[in-house]
Amino acid sequence: MKTQHPNSARWNQRATELDAADTLSTFRQQFSLPQHDGADVVYMCGNSLGLQPARTQEYFEQELKDWRGLAVDGHFKARNPWYSYHRWFAEPLARLVGAKPHEVVAMNSLTVNLHLAMVSFYRPTSVRSKIIIAGHEFPSDRYAVESQIRVHGFEPADTLIEVQPLPGQSTLTTEQICAAIAEHGDSVALVMLSGVHFYTGQRFEMQTIASCATSVGAHIGLDLAHAIGNVELKLHDWGIDFAVWCSYKYLNSGPGAVGGMFVHEKYAERPDLPRFAGWWGNEESTRFLMQHDFTPSYGVDGWQLSNAPVMNMVGLRASLELFDAAGFPALCDKRNALTGLLHEILMDVFEAHPWAKVITPADPSQRGAQLSVQFEHDGRAVFEALIARGIIVDWRTPDVIRISPAPLYVRFADVVRVGEALNAILQEFS
Repeated sequence: MKTQHPNSARWNQRATELDAADTLSTFRQQFSLPQHDGADVVYMCGNSLGLQPARTQEYFEQELKDWRGLAVDGHFKARNPWYSYHRWFAEPLARLVGAKPHEVVAMNSLTVNLHLAMVSFYRPTSVRSKIIIAGHEFPSDRYAVESQIRVHGFEPADTLIEVQPLPGQSTLTTEQICAAIAEHGDSVALVMLSGVHFYTGQRFEMQTIASCATSVGAHIGLDLAHAIGNVELKLHDWGIDFAVWCSYKYLNSGPGAVGGMFVHEKYAERPDLPRFAGWWGNEESTRFLMQHDFTPSYGVDGWQLSNAPVMNMVGLRASLELFDAAGFPALCDKRNALTGLLHEILMDVFEAHPWAKVITPADPSQRGAQLSVQFEHDGRAVFEALIARGIIVDWRTPDVIRISPAPLYVRFADVVRVGEALNAILQEFS
């Protein structure tokens, strides 16, 4: 017989107090929530696909209207002229990643941008060719890295260095990563790291690792897919060479929406830096002269290939307006409170079910809005039972459920519902 957890009343009391004090509570109304049995789902999957901002449809309809009524003239006469549409994103993205506006651009998709960046920042030689990554990185990143290694005539078995957790551990330490960098020294061409690990939810100490990389003469690049819109970033001050990201997770811009790229200001006027060129990366003042000589635009704009995919950017615009209205420091405070309550509840629940454990670091400074739960058995069945109750989380093979209370739209009461559901479900499998 299933019983309520002894601490359930305390969880609910705490959630009620936190929701009453939540200054960001009204932002939930700015999103469309899926329904389950006539009620809003408990949506804990913003780390995989964010919810749709309410104004997204309006913004789509405006661009469709301008296309319908203006056709080619929409490039300059639309309400939001398409020719310069991408410029709007520079300032809000710069605020989110800690950069200057000319260091960021919305373009392409994450893996496309990763390849474009590696063309410039992975220039291996017979002496310096190695790439260091964290173990069990997201497959697309590994595919990109391995293919770049092979394009340059090297073999991943000799050139790719994966830093793995110590035996019995789920996550890495900064000391491990920096030790690997120091060990391989001047043979390291690039350290390529995720800001937040997709599987464990670990937030890496990006500034310290960047310092370790530059100390041996290596470039440092970041995949911010699970970091942008989730954790505090200071890419410019940290001296990161480049970073890439998608925008459909915490940035709520819709499936397959436009990605983004950061290139540090120190490369802003480096026309000699090898790159794959396209006409939208050419200096704007001469772009339409259709000359055959490529002169890159100042800053990261010089890495652009094509004009802005406007229809693929409107969701991001709707979402970034909400980020600016909320203020990122306030979102981070709520993120810490949400994940803090969730971690506390999970510890309570798993005390009676030690075959489930949180593998995300307990220290809030080493995580974002995601907690990853690992199961010794029946993990997939637990996941399916949560989904059947209208609690949307995601499953990562072989044994992890990721739970992500994104602060723009998740309530503290939702966190308690996750805990109560897990308590009931785990009793069925014990």
